Amino acid sequence: MAKDNWLKFVTFCAKERDVKRLAEFLDLFLTHEERESIASRWCIVKALLAEELTQREMAKELNVSIAKITRGSNELKRLSSEQRLALKKWLRD
Repeated sequence: MAKDNWLKFVTFCAKERDVKRLAEFLDLFLTHEERESIASRWCIVKALLAEELTQREMAKELNVSIAKITRGSNELKRLSSEQRLALKKWLRD
């Protein structure tokens, strides 16, 4: 049930092409802390995919715990090589 509702939510978000309006909708659904957490994860994933810093350097630069960096790294390992390449390209643009 929860996964089905998550996919419905993602589908809803994917339909909105206006970035400003999507941000307004996300403000409705997510708390400030949740938005901050997502923004932090975004930065962590980008830094991990850039492969320019050590995890300790990332943690210091992004002002997050090393555990958050490690969790992000572990999640990236679950992606297929095709998914990882697509994400890397998407985050570069």
